Amino acid sequence: MEMELRGYSRPIRPGVTRVGWIGTGVMGAAMAGRILAAGYSLTVYARTASKAADLASAGADLVSSAADAAAGADVVFTMVGHPSDVRSVVLDPVSGVLSTLQAGGVLVDHTSSHPALAREIASSARARGCWAVDAPVSGGDVGAREGKLAIFAGGKMESYSGLLLFGRSLGRPLRWASQGAGRAARLQIRSPWPEVFWD
Repeated sequence: MEMELRGYSRPIRPGVTRVGWIGTGVMGAAMAGRILAAGYSLTVYARTASKAADLASAGADLVSSAADAAAGADVVFTMVGHPSDVRSVVLDPVSGVLSTLQAGGVLVDHTSSHPALAREIASSARARGCWAVDAPVSGGDVGAREGKLAIFAGGKMESYSGLLLFGRSLGRPLRWASQGAGRAARLQIRSPWPEVFWD
């Protein structure tokens, strides 16, 4: 049975909002670095821990699983390589984000994946009393480093519009109201899944 969600009302503020980040490939590491530089507390899971060394040096906490990154977080971002990676780090019943994300928490998936998977994740998140936003990006590693990504966000963004503050640290959010619509829009301009996203 899905839990009723009444809107995201937690404050989105540096030093207050606790952020989990999963995926430190070329783009993921740059995006996480911008969130950290904006003053947010950041807990990072990287499949290859050495690729998160710079983030750790800048103050991020490194953990050993996606579930650990989500535990205690208000917002969790994922930026991995393939739909199968998204499914694993989000939906695994033991080590996935949704196994530990607290009710009222938000999952923002920046991976370029499938609209159907975005809807499945949103349904699973709602069942736990959590929010999910599918928000694939365009702009490459340069856009990630410079905070100039186009962000194709799908989901009920009006319920937690404060998340746009994160989007502005990363680039320019472009909003679609329905779950999976951001993915569908992104797929219109996308090449095959990039190997550089996941570590």
